[in-house]
Amino acid sequence: MEASSPLTFAIIGLVIGFAVGLACYRLFSKNQRDHATLKQALLEREHQIAELKKGMGSHLSGIQQHLITLRKEADQLEQQIESEAAEWKLETSITPAADAPLPSTESEDDVNTPRDYADGKSGTLSEDFGLKGSAKEHDASTPQPPRY
Repeated sequence: MEASSPLTFAIIGLVIGFAVGLACYRLFSKNQRDHATLKQALLEREHQIAELKKGMGSHLSGIQQHLITLRKEADQLEQQIESEAAEWKLETSITPAADAPLPSTESEDDVNTPRDYADGKSGTLSEDFGLKGSAKEHDASTPQPPRY
């Protein structure tokens, strides 16, 4: 057999190809394994999220059922109070709903300036605070309202 025969070149080529293929397989199979483990972890997380959503849905439906029960009980109590008030011939006052606006006790024109704002009448922020040193100007007989 000759050293330069085509069969020798073919065998050497096959051995080199096998070595290169083995190296590539080792290199790329590691990435494939990492990819497969990441994909498996992702599927597990998606399954956990689906279970949490299912649990949250059942939790929220339970809360909704409790609210419905509380509303029914509140309605029953209100009817009982009305019937007892009618039995005792009392007037019942209905309180405003939580989302109904309360009537304003002050009109917009009736807003007074706070005492410690610069109204010029010995407030702590008035322009002449601390400049007038005589006690004659401040009458001791009139008490000052409390400051907040």
